[in-house]
Order: sequence, then structure tokens, then C-alpha cells
Amino acid sequence: MKNSIENKSCNEVTNFELDIDVNVDTLTELINLQEQYGNYFKVRSGKGRFAYFVNEPELTNSLLVKNHGNFNKGPGFERIKMLLGNGLIVSDGDIWRRARRMIQPTFSRQNIHKLISKIVICASDRAALWDKLILKDEPINITQQTSDFALELILKSIFGHNYTNLFDESGDNPFSFLSEDSTRDLTVVIKMRNLRKLILHIINTRKESSELDNEYDFLHMYLNATDKDGLKFRDTELIDEIITLIVAGYETSAGTLNWVWLLLSQNIEAAEQLYIESDYLHSNIENIDIEMINNMKFTQSILEETLRLYPPVWLFSRRAVIDTKIGESLIPNKSDIYISPYIMHRTTEYWSKPDLFQPSRFISKRKNKKNNSAFIPFSLGPRRCLGEYFSFLEMKIHLGIMIKKFQIEVCSRYNPQLNLGINLRSKNDIFLKLRKR
Repeated sequence: MKNSIENKSCNEVTNFELDIDVNVDTLTELINLQEQYGNYFKVRSGKGRFAYFVNEPELTNSLLVKNHGNFNKGPGFERIKMLLGNGLIVSDGDIWRRARRMIQPTFSRQNIHKLISKIVICASDRAALWDKLILKDEPINITQQTSDFALELILKSIFGHNYTNLFDESGDNPFSFLSEDSTRDLTVVIKMRNLRKLILHIINTRKESSELDNEYDFLHMYLNATDKDGLKFRDTELIDEIITLIVAGYETSAGTLNWVWLLLSQNIEAAEQLYIESDYLHSNIENIDIEMINNMKFTQSILEETLRLYPPVWLFSRRAVIDTKIGESLIPNKSDIYISPYIMHRTTEYWSKPDLFQPSRFISKRKNKKNNSAFIPFSLGPRRCLGEYFSFLEMKIHLGIMIKKFQIEVCSRYNPQLNLGINLRSKNDIFLKLRKR
């Protein structure tokens, strides 16, 4: 068969050594190499090893789903481990499998639906703040606002409605540096490590108290999670998982909402269509339920199209632990694999006019009931992001509440550029002019 995965050959890049790092230069080099050598090639990456770049949906599926057990996390995760510890995003092998099985029930749809009221409250409070900001007749810093919203929500979802008890005597949020500083350098690592004592104190307080037993939040679920032997997380494991949840749960939604608002400002027709659809929520905002949210089909398409253009993780890696055949090529043990959702999502072989913002492409995809395996903003397989559903729910409610209250002024000339760190963010803050409807 012409398109059989076995017939996918790997091209070799000669006389070139690629130093993979999370920055704009690496993205530019990968795009240039892809244009010359196609969607499956290998290139020397130092220390006598080859690195394989995979931009074929079928091969990606083989790597991340069919043969996922043959690969561990690859280069670059050392930096993430410094920040997050050995939580779900970083861990491998038996440690990862145990944690995944313990945490997975927390993110069932039934449990996530229990957080809808928290999302509505956070979004409504943010709308009230925007009411005050627009009175100044100045552009609103959307990057800061979406960051603050997402951070507040994830903290409330983890620690409950009394999360402000975490604040110090001055009323400062000890986690605020995450939304105020987009860098993820050693300074942020040190600040996060300093919070481990605070998180342990919160954990011990919760263990000793029955006050919040009737309130659903992520911490309650994590504390009660058990493995197949009936054992719970040790304190160090629990702290790692809570930190992972704070950072990953906050950054994905904050970054995506930041890009959504920019794209809507440049596509007023889509913004107005979103406004019309938001009636599903505002018909009964005090009693928003999952049926109303599920009816927001166009909103879902806007989010998916934004994630296509700006996937939260633009590049991720794997390292082979045994020899594995992918396509026609044998990938030797200890070889590195790189997959870039950003590049795959903008490849013309898989997407028509890939650089254009066209939410309708995802409406068509759902009507045809075809799974587009070239769309991987949350990865694939067993390591697919557990928080994907929560993130979509959060962002749909935020957009539905905000767009009904505020109209965006056209902003077609704004180009914030890319910050290609651990997560894909805007290099410069996005400021937009809003008007009250």
C-alpha cells in the first residue's frame, strides 16, 4: 500500500549537526530542514548520536500510541524536572504508571463537572474586574488578565474556595510569580522549591481536618488516591504532583486564552459568532450545566483552531529504550526523537491554508467524524494530557461569559511574536481595547 506506515522512509541529513534547544533558532532550523528533507529525517545531534525528527501523523501515532512503551521522556525534560520535581509530566516507567493510575479518576468527566461552579465564579469575578478596567479607556493587558484568571482557578480547584488562606499576612499570593514572570529560569525554580514547605503544610492541615471533606477539589482526590496495593502518595510524591498540576494546569489555559483573544481581535466575524453562541450560557448563568457548555460547538472550534496555531508545547522529545522500527527505519536504543506540534499543525500536506485562522475546519472535521491525527496539541496515547477536558471546559466558560459583556475593537496590526520556552507563549504582552456591550 502506498501510504502504509512500513513504506515511510527516513532521510538522512548530512554535513550538519543540530543543537536542539527550546528557542526560535531551533524552530527555524527544523522548519528549514523539513522543507529540504521532508517529514521524517535524522540528523546528528552531538555525542555521536542521531536525532530523529518525525512530522508524519501515522509515524507519530506509532511512536506515541502503538510503541509508547519503547520510549521514555527525552532531552529537555531535565529543565522541567528542576521546576516540577518528579511528577506525572516528568516521570517514567513504574513511577509514572502508578501515578497515572492513581490520578486518572480525578479527571473523569463526572468529577470535572463538579468544578463548573468554581469556573463560573472565577470568570464572573474577572468580568467584574474588566468592567472597572475599561472605565479607564485604556487597552487591557490580556496576557496578564488571562494569566491571573487561570492561576486563580487552578488554585481554587486544587485547594478549595478557602485558598486565600494560603496568602501571607500582607495578602500576597505566594504563587503569583507564575503569572507575573513568564520566564522559567533558575530564579523561578528556586521560588517554586521554596513553596514546597507551604504545600506540605497545606497537605498536613487537610489531613488533620474534616472541615472540607464535603467540598470537591483536586487535593481531596489526590489525598484519597490509592494504588493497586491500596497505598497512597507519600508526601514528597504528593508535593511533586500538586506542583505539576499547578504549573501545567495554569500555563496551558492561560497561554491558549491569551492567543484566543488576539485571534478574535483580528477576526471580528468569528468574535460575533462566538457572541451569538454565548446565549447558551447567559440564558441561565446561575445554573450553567454541561449540556449548555456542550452546545457551544463554535466556541470549541475556536479553541481547537487556536491550539492548532499555538499548541502549548511546541516541541517535545522521546528517547528510545530499545531498538524500535518506525516506518522503514530502525531507531536504535538511546536515540532521541523530536515531534513538533507547531510544525505539524502548519504543514500544508495536512491542513489547507495552515497559517490562516479558520475555526470552521474543525466543524467540518466533526461533521465528517474523522479523527485528524495531525492535530496533537495535548500529545497522544497514554501520556496524553489528563487535564485536556478541564482546560476546554474552563476556556469555554471564560469566553462565553466575557464575550457577552465585552466587544473587541479591531486589532489587525498586532504581532506579539513567539516566546518558545517550555511552553509556547507570546514574547510580548497582548493589549486589547474592549468596549462594554
